[in-house]
Amino acid sequence: MANHGRVAFETLGCKLNFSESSALANGLLEAGYARVQMEEGADVVVVNTCSVTDHADAKCRNIVRRAKASNPESTVVVIGCYAQLKPEEISEIEGVDLVLGAQEKFNLAGYIERRNAVSAEAKLLGHGVVHRGEIREVTDFHPAVSSGDRTRSFLKVQDGCDYFCAFCTIPLARGRSRSADIATTLVEARKAAEQGAREIVLTGVNIGDFGKAQGEDLLALCKALESDPKLASIERYRISSIEPNLLSEALIDFVADSPKFQPHFHIPLQSGSDQILSAMRRRYRTDLYRERVLYILERMPDAAIGIDVIVGFPGEGEAEFQETAAFLADLPAAYFHVFTYSERPKTTALRIDDVVPVPVRKTRNKVLRQMSLKKQWAHAAKFEGTVRPVLLEGEVDENGRRMGYTPEYVRVSVDGIADASPGTIVPVTLGGMSQGRVQAQLSELLP
Repeated sequence: MANHGRVAFETLGCKLNFSESSALANGLLEAGYARVQMEEGADVVVVNTCSVTDHADAKCRNIVRRAKASNPESTVVVIGCYAQLKPEEISEIEGVDLVLGAQEKFNLAGYIERRNAVSAEAKLLGHGVVHRGEIREVTDFHPAVSSGDRTRSFLKVQDGCDYFCAFCTIPLARGRSRSADIATTLVEARKAAEQGAREIVLTGVNIGDFGKAQGEDLLALCKALESDPKLASIERYRISSIEPNLLSEALIDFVADSPKFQPHFHIPLQSGSDQILSAMRRRYRTDLYRERVLYILERMPDAAIGIDVIVGFPGEGEAEFQETAAFLADLPAAYFHVFTYSERPKTTALRIDDVVPVPVRKTRNKVLRQMSLKKQWAHAAKFEGTVRPVLLEGEVDENGRRMGYTPEYVRVSVDGIADASPGTIVPVTLGGMSQGRVQAQLSELLP
């Protein structure tokens, strides 16, 4: 096989992007590339971008500068949501050679080879070459699973979204909702098992929509994953972000009774004000959201509940923000992901005149982040003095402690086992919080 040089991936954003970067990297390895870190002087640097926040441009520029500093002759390729939404803008960033859209990125090797065949004079045009089709033409589902981590793999089970929430560009960047069937998805999961993963996280844009076109659903997929004998080595599964209106009691019951699916749900809320939820074009209201959370905790009292919330959406006055803060304060959540609303082109939120000043948005963000820290500490405190199984990761902290997670998504720092292999599940006794981490000691036995 011909050696095409060294390739590095820089991935921004969500778990879905990480699974796709891994799949694309494997494709390049099969084409004859060697994967390296960008600082090792990669011949090709692929930047997989995100468009959720308003910092995509700055982050992309920074990575391009670093790539060119490491190897001025490198070919820089930009893919991902930002590339689909603003390809011409990216192509004008100094140092970018190639911009690929949502469909085109899956022929990464072909476009790189075509670009590298162009004469040196043509490369001095001063801007990158764009290959990007219309998003309405993107209908294929490309499976992906992250690899190279013996601890955790991200399994892409769904892509795209049909919801068109007022603040969101994802349908414009990724297209309509689509997925493979269960049989195809199991094949991808087995790849993670063969590579030694111990935990699989199911990822997508709107994974509750899995299998809609095939007459299947997410619950059936979860049952198939758990019962597949070829996946016996996978000890843990987690369901990533799922819309509350698609999180059924049947799915919650399955997780509660499952020996492998972990008691951990991440459920987007976005606002605790029904008025704002309506303006956002969300498909539920706070009563349904509360009902789902309370049912989870009825079945799994120690479950971790993660929440996405947006502050500063147009029309969010002080009363609506306080309504959100009170709603969150009352929920027994484990943590929040707090996003400051930013104006996104071609979204319907731009039609709303009642704009929240940016300083107010930032202040509200800080308030909810502080609340999230208290929730996180309270969740961790429930387990102090208990023995829990922890899946050890590759990361070691500054004190030589191995990092890992309990089933309930408590991140711990385990003393005395820095030499333990990543992917090992060990019983540990949880202590208190120190330096933002729960301290833990290796235990003899699980209760």
